[in-house]
Amino acid sequence: MAPKNVEIPAITAEQMRKVDHLIVAKYGIQLTQMMENAGRNLAELTRRWLGGSVLAKRLIIATGRGNNGGGGMVAARHLHNWGARVTVLLESERLSGTPRLQWEILKRLPLERKIAQVALKFIAQQSADVVIDALIGYGLSGPPRGWVASVIEAINTLDMPVIALDVPSGLDATTGEICSPCIRATATLTLALPKTGLMKPQAKDAVGRLYLADIGVPNVIYREIGIEVGSIFARDALIPLNEGM
Repeated sequence: MAPKNVEIPAITAEQMRKVDHLIVAKYGIQLTQMMENAGRNLAELTRRWLGGSVLAKRLIIATGRGNNGGGGMVAARHLHNWGARVTVLLESERLSGTPRLQWEILKRLPLERKIAQVALKFIAQQSADVVIDALIGYGLSGPPRGWVASVIEAINTLDMPVIALDVPSGLDATTGEICSPCIRATATLTLALPKTGLMKPQAKDAVGRLYLADIGVPNVIYREIGIEVGSIFARDALIPLNEGM
């Protein structure tokens, strides 16, 4: 758990955008570094969820084309390294920026990748120990559409644990509004600070157990946008927010 007497504030999507801008533009911390921290922590939560080992476990990671998807790709790399049988799903290889870098790394590794309609057919026919949702994140703008919506609907029909990265895909990170479709996660690993929408009562069924991960945001950045944050990660880079791990 977080250190005693240390409050953990929640943050809106707009405030998180300001944090992301400041961390790169003013403090010189690169997106690649934050994405690596996010993905590594997602992999670690998955390992803990599976009792401390992912060896020979079957994992499906549904990734979007943005930064949330990039975090999922980082997790895929770590989980593969730790002995898991990983399949990564992606809509299209038309990627840019840091997600493209992460995809190019995955393409050099001997792990399974499924793209576009092949990915949809694959997930409808599979079972896994854990499915990871790394499709959208806090940048949701309107209900999910197209391939992403189809993947969400397919995941929701599966009888297996789902871990969402940052925000369940289809959930408004600020208001907690559940769009249609929306991932119904068993657990959600939110990043840096919990998003306000995750704390709303109506979001509970979509969020599941809520955990918070350290991605290396200096506390001084929060102070610049008027939020005071203490040493919440003094004991662990992964902390449960609504139920014990």
